[in-house]
Amino acid sequence: MPASPRRATLATVAASAGVSVATVSKVLNGRSDVAPATRSLVESLLREHDYMAPSPRRGPGANGAVAMCTVEVQFDSDLSAYSTEIVQGVVSAGAELGVGVVVSVRKTVDHPASWARDLVAAGRRALVAVTCEQLNDRQLRALSRVQLPLVVIDPLNLQHDQVTSIGSTNFAGGLAATQHLLSLGHRRIAYIGGPATATCNQARLHGYRAAMEAEGVPVPPGYTRFGRFRYQDGMDHGAAVLDLPEPPTAIFAGCDEVALGVMEAARARGLRVPEDLSIVGFDDTQIARMTSPPLTTVRQPLREMGGVALRTALRLADGEKIDSHHVELATELIVRASTADVACAEHA
Repeated sequence: MPASPRRATLATVAASAGVSVATVSKVLNGRSDVAPATRSLVESLLREHDYMAPSPRRGPGANGAVAMCTVEVQFDSDLSAYSTEIVQGVVSAGAELGVGVVVSVRKTVDHPASWARDLVAAGRRALVAVTCEQLNDRQLRALSRVQLPLVVIDPLNLQHDQVTSIGSTNFAGGLAATQHLLSLGHRRIAYIGGPATATCNQARLHGYRAAMEAEGVPVPPGYTRFGRFRYQDGMDHGAAVLDLPEPPTAIFAGCDEVALGVMEAARARGLRVPEDLSIVGFDDTQIARMTSPPLTTVRQPLREMGGVALRTALRLADGEKIDSHHVELATELIVRASTADVACAEHA
């Protein structure tokens, strides 16, 4: 994150107002024993200096217990099965550490400075942001100014090398998913992913292409499509590739939710999974086990990612140095019943 400017202190404001630090403290605490004119002057200077009280620190409480602190987990889109897994991981780690977790959805940040100040004023020790579309310079500077540590989980885009992030081995996952389909004899394999510019989507796509190229299998035009990591996108793009003159016999979807949309597109065309079409997802959320048939997918250790993000955020809040600004946890292919030998699709 960008270097933070020196934050104004009570002494700074007191010197500007020509009053004591105690008087400024009384104004901040709403005490009544301050003259109206003095109160007005101090409040004006607090705003002018953009003063923000330091964020609360963990410390010994009653009987030596660790005082509760809170970390905010913020999403920039509606919650999904993927989000639930992340939240579960953060909450479980928070329970182990005696840390409170607040979950919020904020789709836009119109006033970064106010947003950052409000987080600190609410007592947040750190911010964990999930699948952020982007974190612009104004937002990063605002967090830095109030000295609020940030950890991003599975970022769609990372503009700054110094932003701490937790992800998974997306390339290896894409490679494993495609190799699995190739091992079943499929050669007409399509990829339906998320946003084209998203870092995680690009890595999964590169894994898919690497596997195809290693087998000398060409990727026909129209076999790679991008949208959002949403069910409706899976339906729409699934329909598009299945309506091609030479449709695929297998589809690798960039997430489980997209895979479910592809399944529905196949069902609407009278296609059976896996007899007529094999499908692989990505994430291994609960819905992967609830589909009919159960979904073959690449497991992202989402709960573990949430736990690592929380622990990393607390280390940053305590002023510790971390070994790496980006950590990737291993993915794993989970084979279930949505994939089958290509002979099923070609001779059904």
